[in-house]
Parts: sequence; C-alpha cells; structure tokens
Amino acid sequence: MINESALYETHIESLPLVHRGKVRDIYAVGGDNLLIVQTDRISAYDVILPNPVPGKGKLLTRLSAFWFEKLAHILPNHLTETTPESVVAVHERSQVSERAFVIRKFDPLPVEAIVRGFVAGSGWKEYQQAGTICGISLPPGLKQADKIPGGAIFTPSTKAQSGEHDENISLAETERLIGKGLTEKVREKAIRLYTEAADYAAEKGIIIADTKFEFGLDKVGELYLIDEVLTPDSSRFWPAEQYQTGISPPSYDKQFVRDWLDTQAWNKKPPAPELPEEIICLTMKKYEEALKLLVTPQREGV
Repeated sequence: MINESALYETHIESLPLVHRGKVRDIYAVGGDNLLIVQTDRISAYDVILPNPVPGKGKLLTRLSAFWFEKLAHILPNHLTETTPESVVAVHERSQVSERAFVIRKFDPLPVEAIVRGFVAGSGWKEYQQAGTICGISLPPGLKQADKIPGGAIFTPSTKAQSGEHDENISLAETERLIGKGLTEKVREKAIRLYTEAADYAAEKGIIIADTKFEFGLDKVGELYLIDEVLTPDSSRFWPAEQYQTGISPPSYDKQFVRDWLDTQAWNKKPPAPELPEEIICLTMKKYEEALKLLVTPQREGV
C-alpha cells in the first residue's frame, strides 16, 4: 500500500458533495444513502495534516468492514450492500475502489463514545493531577498504561469540527444532550463492543487501550453503529509483546505521529507542520502491521 499514489481529496462530480471531514469525503446517494470515501488524509489533535499517508484510506476501509461484520451481533451498522463503484461515473471509480462504503443515512448522535480500558493519553495526564479520568475516580497508585481496575470505562466527548478540539463531557451532560435512556444504551453497547473487540485483539497480540465509537438513530429511533470502527485512527493499539507499564507503550496507531508533532514548535492549530517522509512511511507500516495481525487468519499449527 505504501508504494501507491495517495488520495488526499476526492473530486466526484456525479454526486452532490455533502461534507469533507478530517479523513472522509461524503456524498449524497439519492435521499436515504451516502457515499463515504476514506481518503489518505491524516489528522492529529483535530487538525488535518498537510501530507497524506498513501494507502491509509483503503486500510481503514478494510479494517472497519472487518469489525462491522464481526460485531454486527451486538449492534447493527450503517453499511448497505450497494457497491461504491455502482453509484459514481465510470471515470470516478478509481477514487472509490477499496476505500468507500455506501451507507444508510442516520441522524448521528452529538457525542462520541470513548471507551478506555487502560490509563493512557489524556486520561493519564488527568489521573496524575486529580486521580480521575474524565471525572471518574480511580484507585491511587496506578502507573501509566496500567489496566483500569474493574473493567473499561465510558467517557463521552463532544464531536469537534475540523480545527477544533473534542471536549470530554460528563454523563450528566450526555444525558442532557441525548436523554438518560439513550445514554445508558450507548454506554452499555460501547463497552460491550470494546470488550469483545479487545478480547479478540488480545488473542492476535494487540492490546486495544482505548477507542472511539459513533452512533446514529434511524427514523424510528433505533440505534446503529456508524462512521469507522476500531481502526488505528480511532483507537490506541499496543503490541502486546512490547507492552509494559510506567511508559507510553509503542503503538500501531496515530500516537507515533502525535509524538513527532510534540517535538515541533506547533500550537496544535492549523496549519500543521509538514510530516517528513520517514514519519509517513513508518506510520503506514504500523497501520499495515495492525491490519495483518487483526484480519489475517492464523494458519493451523502456527
């Protein structure tokens, strides 16, 4: 995937453009469906970086499709059986091949469902200061990258627009936004999705430290899993064989890019600095290794 040309932005004229997000370009397909194209853009700290990562969009598409199918028994998702190539003009098919979904249009919830199984990232910073993660009290004495005692926790956040930052919100604020009953259903489903995925990934040599889910409602109020799911863009993946506490473990995800950005004189606002070619290549290699471990079937006797 690294050697292929990158797709930084789509230019599909046969469908109305609805929105360009941090990574995905969205087009209308009739009145009820959308075409979601995973570009090779990469973002960090909620800012789109100027350099694409060639092949990243195809990898995200393949990994999301894997998880959507694997977790469908927990919650239905927004995928349709319509092929992306069938809804665009012939000369535009190369822009969607292997990197797009045709999905049902749902009303997205105005919160992101963050599930944390380990003390990491912003959670570790808050724990050091207050003994809490997103206001949830944890036992004293935990080290960086420790597993959270008692199981994974649900820590919702707002959904930031490009260039703005997500903000953690309390359960009470989540209930104010979407209602108490729906908040509890989202919390229960998110933790179950994370737990089942984390158990599977552990068998493949990957620790899923935390992840982000997004949900939507259909016209009768039924809940669906939407957006992407359990990719290196939306999750913190650690190689189990290199895991240790007391440090920020090596990862298969965007943390590698964030760590490099943290060494730059950058205020976390647009425009972001140019990524060196070495960082781009190493990032994609980490993404590819995660895909290989999670999706490739193990051979008998291996």
